[in-house]
This record gives sequence, C-alpha cells and structure tokens, in this order.
Amino acid sequence: MTNNNQNTTKEQERAELHRAIWQIANDLRGSVDGWDFKSYVLGMLFYRFISENLTSYINADERRSGKKDFDYAKLTDKEAEFGRTDTVKEKGFYILPSELFINVCKNARNDKNLNETLSKVFTNIENSAKGSVSEDDLKGLFADLDVNSSKLGNTVEHRNQKLVKIVEAIGNLRLGNYSDNTIDAFGDAYEFLMTMYASNAGKSGGEFYTPQEVSELLAEITTVGKKEVNKVYDPACGSGSLLLKFAKVLGRENVRQGFFGQEINLTTYNLCRINMFLHDINYNNFDVALGDTLIDPKHWDDEPFDAIVSNPPYSIRWEGDANPLLINDPRFSPAGVLAPKSKADLAFTMHMLSWLSTSGTAAIVEFPGVLYRGGAEQKIRKYLIDNNYVDTVIQLPPDLFFGTTIATCIIVLKKSKKDNKILFIDASAEFVRNGNKNKLSETNRLKILEAFTSRSDAEYFAKLVDSKDIAINDYNIAVSSYVTAEDTREEINITELNAKISQIVSRQSELRKAIDEIVEDIEGENT
Repeated sequence: MTNNNQNTTKEQERAELHRAIWQIANDLRGSVDGWDFKSYVLGMLFYRFISENLTSYINADERRSGKKDFDYAKLTDKEAEFGRTDTVKEKGFYILPSELFINVCKNARNDKNLNETLSKVFTNIENSAKGSVSEDDLKGLFADLDVNSSKLGNTVEHRNQKLVKIVEAIGNLRLGNYSDNTIDAFGDAYEFLMTMYASNAGKSGGEFYTPQEVSELLAEITTVGKKEVNKVYDPACGSGSLLLKFAKVLGRENVRQGFFGQEINLTTYNLCRINMFLHDINYNNFDVALGDTLIDPKHWDDEPFDAIVSNPPYSIRWEGDANPLLINDPRFSPAGVLAPKSKADLAFTMHMLSWLSTSGTAAIVEFPGVLYRGGAEQKIRKYLIDNNYVDTVIQLPPDLFFGTTIATCIIVLKKSKKDNKILFIDASAEFVRNGNKNKLSETNRLKILEAFTSRSDAEYFAKLVDSKDIAINDYNIAVSSYVTAEDTREEINITELNAKISQIVSRQSELRKAIDEIVEDIEGENT
C-alpha cells in the first residue's frame, strides 16, 4: 500500500470513528449531562480497551507456544485462574474471561442486573492489582463510572436500559482488530472525546485540555535534535495529552524511562491514567500522582527530567509567602523571592526549572502577564535571565485554548545554552480559523519550529536579543518589545488622493446642476 493510500485509509477510519462517537453522544444525551456523560463513555471505552489488550497479550503468548486456536475469551474462569499471578506482574491487572467486555456486552441485553454485574467487574479489575506494584495505577480508575447513579435514570430498570445502550454502542465502535490498528484507535477516540467535550463544556471542562497541535509543538520544541529522551514530565498534567505527544513525536519506546506527571483534580487525574492505558503505555512506564505540585510535589526521587512540558493553570492563587517553608524550598529559594500569592504562574516555572536536567529543555505555556509584570515576578525574571536559563519566548495567537480567548505564550528554558541571548518569535498571526476557535495548522507549527531551530533573525517574525539589552529594558520579555510588527496598512499618495477628491467635488457639482435643471423642467411643466 502506498503512503498516500495508507494516509487516506487512516483518515477514513478516523472520520468513521469520530462519526460513531458523535452518534453515541447524541443518542445518549438527554438524561445525562454532557460532561458527566463523558465519564461513562470514556470509562466504558477504557473497559473495552483493557479487556482486548489483555486478551491479545495472553493469546499471543499461548499461540507462540503452539496453541494455534487459543482464545482466552472462551476459557472458563476456573481455567483462567492459573495465569493470574504472571499476568498481573506483566500487565498490572487481570480480568477473568466471564468479565471481559466482549462477554459482558454479549449478555448485556438479557442481564436484568447489568448495573450489579458491571459494578462487580470494575471492583474485581481494581482488586486484581491489590498488593502488587501496579496497585496505585489501577486504584479508583472506575470511580467516575457510577453505574448506580440517578443521572442514568430514576429506577434500576431505566439505569440498566441506558447502560445497555452505552455498552452496546461502545461494543459496536469499529476499533479494528486490537493488534493491527492502522490508527491508534482507542487513543484517538479518547482525544476526540476530550476535544469534543472541552469545546462544548467551556471553562468547566476545557481548562485542563491542551489542543493537540499545541501539545505537538511543545513536544517537538523539547526534543529538537533528539531521537530519544530518558523521562518526560508535566507538573500540571491534566488529562495527559501533553505527555502522550512524546509517544507520537518520538515513538513510545524512545521515552526510555517513561512518563511522569502530577494533577490536583481527582477526576482529571483518573482521566490521565485512563489515557495512558488507552495509548498502550504499560503501568510500569508511567507514574502519575495526585496532589498539589507546588506545595506537595510527588516526584523528588525521579527528577531531573530531560523534557518538561506544561500548560499550568493561569494566575491561580497559592500559599506563597504565607507559608514560611516555601522560601527555603530548593525549587523556589534560588530566586530569593516567591511568586505573588494571587499569581502562581512563575512558581510553576521555577519548579520546572529546578527539576530540569542539565541537558534538558522545558516548554511552558504561560499567561502573557508574566512576561512584563513588575514586583516579585520581575525579580524572578531577573534571576532567570541573569543566569541565562531563558532560551526562547514565543507569542501565540489568541483564542487557541478551550475556556479562554487570551493570547498565551510559550517560554522555553534550558540550563546549558550555547549563547547569552534570548530568541523572540512573534507567531500571533500563525493560525487558521476552525469553527469557533483558532488553530495552529501544520504549516503554522512548522514555521514556528523552523524559527526556533535556526535561532536567527527573521523580519517581522523572529529576533535574537542579547541578555544585556533585556536587562536594560527592565527584564521585560514581551515579544512585541523586540519583534517589530509588519505595518500592513496601505500607503497613501496624498497628491493623488487630493486630485481624486477635487474630481469628485467637481463631478458632484455637475450632477447637482443637472438635477436642478431636471427639477426646474418638471416644475415648469406642472405650472
């Protein structure tokens, strides 16, 4: 198959998958609010995925040892018990044949206690990891999929009718044979659902979802010239889409020691772990923690990281100097001052710098105010610039992100720069309008990446500025202070314009004279 045909097939498969998911959303909307409904569809998609992932793994193993027609889904639970210990060690969880998605789906319509069946299955899957290394990775993954919620219906019967619809709809999704998907179907379905809900849910749902094109740009910036990295990290990882872009950009196997992240919101933390599984990242290759990164970071034993990417929450409140311990925290103390209590942006930046490896790169989406605001933020910028940690500042277009229309920027940090300059890129016009949001097209993304890589001046687009000049400018690093915007206004020749105006004026008086004559003639006829 040629590359073009392959791409066409991929796009067709993807479009079909998206249509089918959209259909599920429309069919089941109504009693379940969109944002709550997402948990049911994602949870069920996850259940189907780990069932097929496990079956595929066990079948491949058995068939290698000569059992050509072996099918795990057809075993009895008793026969299956023998493989439990080894499989949990390898995959992190276990599902008995009777509890696999395919078998529950087959019986769903005739199961009057479907809610109880599902509840038991989910508990058993989580319990299968108890006492093993993977326990924390599985714990609470089905917590948001409440099969007894009144949101599904007022009676058990109504709830079960809705559950049958969800199970069958997910079962009917054409995700291909697990082992030979031409698209990363499960991961793609997840990303589509997240985008769909983020764009419909506005602030409440979109605030932790970074558009894929921005995620890709960040991953590419941090891996320029690299074929592999040891560990990637996001201290405000949301649903994990930023971290997972490294699997796409470099290949899963080239993130050698895995994906690390921390998230403060419980539901989003669950979504992130589900996202890891759906992208076929094994439990021992990711470490996602729950908690407040600024006050209680969970990965002291894993830092430093080669690549750090993040889109932390903009200008949120934090304890700052109200907590006397923080000024002595090795992450924040080097700057000699803490980020303001009402604006934690640069606290996240300092945290990431602290955990960045000597040869690593961090790319952080920032609220534009951090580039020029005074006070403590200016002092932190001074520390970053005087120590030559700021590599590049990229101004992004407005209206790229869900839940906000502001024009954000990207700050790129490095600990081992080859020069004492900062590159400024003005990408504020690099977008295409897509529905009700702006979007970075591939051309836009590659133009930004090319400017970042070549690190040289480009008229109206990029400017390499000596750190001394930035110090003179009060450590202001707003892109517009250094990159001159192109004046797209039309030049006007005043002499020509005056000549045209006088022509118009004389023509006007000729017309007025002609009209007066016509009026006189008409009045003459009427008298």
